[in-house]
Amino acid sequence: MKTFRRLKLGVLAVLAIGLVGCGNGTTNSDINISPTATNPIVEATATPEPPKPSFQASFTGIGLEQEVNNAPIAVLINNLAPARPQSGLSQADMIWEVLAEGGITRLVAIFQSTPDNDFDIGPVRSNRPYFIDLADSFGAVIAHAGASNDAYAILQRQKKSYLDEISNAGPYYWRSSERKAPHNLYTNLAKLREGAEKKSYQTELSVKGYPFTEQDTLTASGAIKKLEVIIQLKGYRVGYQYDEVKGTYLRSINDEPHIDKNNDEQLSTTNLIFMQTNHKVLDNEGRLSVDLQSGGDALIISHGHSIEGNWIRAEDGMIRFLQNGVEINFSKGKNIIHILPTGKAINEHVKWE
Repeated sequence: MKTFRRLKLGVLAVLAIGLVGCGNGTTNSDINISPTATNPIVEATATPEPPKPSFQASFTGIGLEQEVNNAPIAVLINNLAPARPQSGLSQADMIWEVLAEGGITRLVAIFQSTPDNDFDIGPVRSNRPYFIDLADSFGAVIAHAGASNDAYAILQRQKKSYLDEISNAGPYYWRSSERKAPHNLYTNLAKLREGAEKKSYQTELSVKGYPFTEQDTLTASGAIKKLEVIIQLKGYRVGYQYDEVKGTYLRSINDEPHIDKNNDEQLSTTNLIFMQTNHKVLDNEGRLSVDLQSGGDALIISHGHSIEGNWIRAEDGMIRFLQNGVEINFSKGKNIIHILPTGKAINEHVKWE
């Protein structure tokens, strides 16, 4: 019996081995026995930071894929109520707001790094000596329509780079049928750059731009979220509301959003700059002299933080902003600069909460 059981067990063992070997048409020598599978360990990898742009815009610090070395163009923009909403202001690197006759302001839009040349800019208005001085500080070609006698004298006798719709550059402007004169004169950068080239004006950037912080935004915003600015007329109030998401201040006039007609965007800025200087009334028309040489107090507000300092006309001709003798680094982004009259402190012109 024991012998029979051993034989039976042996036969069963052989059959079992044969079944294993023949089940998939392979022999024992063809069978690969893999080690027990385990879950692979996946190492977490940090998301690579996008490469930093090789260049930055001279007057905004915004990163650029290629260097832009265009000479700035300064366009004088009408800021009366019938001229609003204006066109092209959202595309400017910076906007200077300066008093004109009667307590209203005019806007000087500086275009240097803007890649698109075909958008409308306007309505364009007339020139004054201090607008020429401001454009000179950037080595800019100034675009305007008409001028005071004093301004024409400076332009012509000092051989300035200018494109005046009335006297020397009419083909580079057009009148819109949507508005009544004088609030309907427009141009664009393509036309202005063509005019500057034909007149052999400087076409390359000749000044050093502003310094900017290394980081794109401050790590935390400060307490200044809402501002109101009264430059001269109480019935003309400029307001700014901080946008926490975009890190910019949205501009309004008399509580109405200040819009760019080209794209329906509300004007915005990263840096709000207020500089104070002496203004003098010259005649019964209210024409002004504005001192852009002597320096004075300045206030910079960005991401809810404020910096008190001063402005100077530097050796290179640029208007620069200092604190304790050191030039202030702006946050990267666009700038709106307000030129305020003396007679009361900056914090009496500018109120915030």
